[in-house]
Amino acid sequence: MSARDEIKRLTAPDIRARKGGEPIVCLTSYHAHTARLLDRHCDVILVGDSLGMVMHGLETTVPVTLEMMILQGLAVMRGSKRVLVVVDMPFGSYEASKEQAFMSAAQVMKETGCGAIKLEGGRRMAESIAFLVERGIPVMGHIGLTPQSINTIGSFRAQGRSEADWGPIEDDARAVTQAGAFAVVIEAVAEPLARRITAQVDIPTIGIGGSVACDGQILVLEDMLGLSPRVPRFVKRYADLGPSIEAAVAAYAADVRARTFPGSEHVYPLRAKAK
Repeated sequence: MSARDEIKRLTAPDIRARKGGEPIVCLTSYHAHTARLLDRHCDVILVGDSLGMVMHGLETTVPVTLEMMILQGLAVMRGSKRVLVVVDMPFGSYEASKEQAFMSAAQVMKETGCGAIKLEGGRRMAESIAFLVERGIPVMGHIGLTPQSINTIGSFRAQGRSEADWGPIEDDARAVTQAGAFAVVIEAVAEPLARRITAQVDIPTIGIGGSVACDGQILVLEDMLGLSPRVPRFVKRYADLGPSIEAAVAAYAADVRARTFPGSEHVYPLRAKAK
């Protein structure tokens, strides 16, 4: 990528400056071709560890490795030119210490060329977030429902449904902000709480199953396109591509079996041997 292309690409400070302004459009992507399609319309592409479930059929994000994230991060960087690309830090790559977090995040940024990383956790990760930011790594936070903690929380249930539970989540938001994160994802949090947090913190909030009052929104691309078999209730399907793809595959299979594959009359003939 040329220096000129890099200047055009949105940066973490650009997104940070959008607090309270025009809503920030975010989607996930794991491929060069989908990143190319998203690039004109989004501000942020998240290379989410949801790729474990979307691409590999895993039940949770827990088994996703750093190598998987780097490989797909590279693909998204190749396919995009304008958006800020943020790569998820997978489970086990950053929790042990702030030093581990830095080494893993630095590897991701050096090998993919992405503009920022995202990690889950509020107060418990504040020290690591500050450590990374001080050393030149932009960090997007993630609070509320944190899918990497599925084995301790037990299910993908919404957080903060009772006002009595709001305090710790609000504390997480403040901790992430004070640590220097440029934005924070608020996942599956009751609407009044997400709205309250958005008003309290001075960094952009990115909602996923939160409030329309958030400074931006994000969805898993395959969920909103109708390609995922199971989606959260809050997801609006903007297309239903699954049946269309299956119908196309079925039509192709029928043509092959009937030996009527379109274009077969244009197969390359054998070249005549030179005399």
